[in-house]
Amino acid sequence: MEPRLKKLYSSEVTSALTAEFGYKNPMQVPRLTKIVLNTSIKEAIQNVKILENAARELGDITGQKAVIRKARRSIANFKLRAGLAIGAKVTLRRERMWEFLDRLISLAMPRVRDFRGLPTDGFDGRGNFNMGLTEQIVFPEIEYDKIQKITGMNISFVTTAKTDNEARALLTKLGLPFRK
Repeated sequence: MEPRLKKLYSSEVTSALTAEFGYKNPMQVPRLTKIVLNTSIKEAIQNVKILENAARELGDITGQKAVIRKARRSIANFKLRAGLAIGAKVTLRRERMWEFLDRLISLAMPRVRDFRGLPTDGFDGRGNFNMGLTEQIVFPEIEYDKIQKITGMNISFVTTAKTDNEARALLTKLGLPFRK
């Protein structure tokens, strides 16, 4: 069964974006290519269990196993050595990407405290959008009693849009609530 947002994209969003920006070729219409979830935990230097739990929680949220990320270089002020496990990351594509985006918009964002929309300064100038969540407990897959530490995460939406305006139009039509 095709995900709900993928159907919305193919039926309504592509035609709306073509009308708005005047694309001549259907391949010019911006697409969402991947969503990357990333978390880094400074306490993982002392306790690796916290990082393993955070990676497991990322896997529960996305339905895909998280990859443990290691530090690339040593930073003496942070007591960090190159090669130490410091974070976890998941890259979502295709069906899992659409399912996660649907759950993020319809289930997780309404549970964020004092949520007034996403800031529009998360665009990078090349048509990609980055946002942060301060706590993983907004996702219904996380059981509040089983978490050891509340961790945040960065979520990156990678699109084929050439400009930020095209990417903002695409993500708005898919349902991401931006501030006015």
